[in-house]
Amino acid sequence: MASAYWERKFRNIRPEEKRPLTSKERRANWWYYHKWHIVIGAVLLAIVLDLAWSMWTARQNQPDYQIACVGEYDLPEDTAAALSEALAALGEDVNGDGQVLVSVRSYPIYQEGEDGEYKAAAQMTLMADLEACESIIFLLEDPEDFQDSYEVLCRLDGSPLSPGEEWTAYALAWTDCPVLSGLELGGFSYQVGAETVSGDSQALLSDLYLARRSPRAEQEDHAGAWDRLWSALTEGAGA
Repeated sequence: MASAYWERKFRNIRPEEKRPLTSKERRANWWYYHKWHIVIGAVLLAIVLDLAWSMWTARQNQPDYQIACVGEYDLPEDTAAALSEALAALGEDVNGDGQVLVSVRSYPIYQEGEDGEYKAAAQMTLMADLEACESIIFLLEDPEDFQDSYEVLCRLDGSPLSPGEEWTAYALAWTDCPVLSGLELGGFSYQVGAETVSGDSQALLSDLYLARRSPRAEQEDHAGAWDRLWSALTEGAGA
C-alpha cells in the first residue's frame, strides 16, 4: 500500500538530466582528480633528471689519469694545474668522454710541525688511493721510504720488484727525465698569513722522483694507455 502511495506521489518527478560540461569544467574536473598524480610524477621526474645529470657531470669530470705527489707539502695550486695541463697533452682520452684530464693529487705525509691531524688525514687518503689503485704514476720526495712503507711500486719496465732492490730499479729523478724537466710550468704564488710565497714550478719539482705501479687486473683495459704515458714521460731518461 505504501509503495503504491509513493509511486503516485512522485509520478511526475523525473531525474534531472545531466548538463554537458564545458571545456573549462572538464579541465577543472580532470585536474581535481589527477593533480596529485601530476605533482608526484613531476617530483619523481625531477629526481631522475637530477641523478642523470649528476652521473653525466661526474663522468665528464672523471680524470683519465691520476698522479700522486707524495712529500712534505701540498703542491701549490698553480703548479698542480700547470702540471696537469702539461701531462694531459702527453696522454689520451682513456674513458672516452672526449677530453683528456690528468688529476695531480698531493699527499703531504711527511709534513712536520704541530698539525698532526692534517698529516694523519693525508696518510689515510693516500692509503685509500693505494687500496683502490687510483694512482698509477707517482712523484715522490723519498722513493725508498715510500716503497719500504707501502710496497706497491714496480720496476721501471713494469715488471715486479724483487726484495732488496735499489731505488734506482724503480724510480727516476725528475732532472734525469728530459720530458719532465723540459715542461713549461711557469711560476706559483700563494699566501701564508700576510706573506706571499712565490717561486718557479720547475725548480719546485726538480727534487722529486718518478715511479710507477702496475694496474690491477680489472684495469687492464687501460693499462696500455698508462704504459704509453709512462713511455712519453721517461723518453730519453738517463741518456
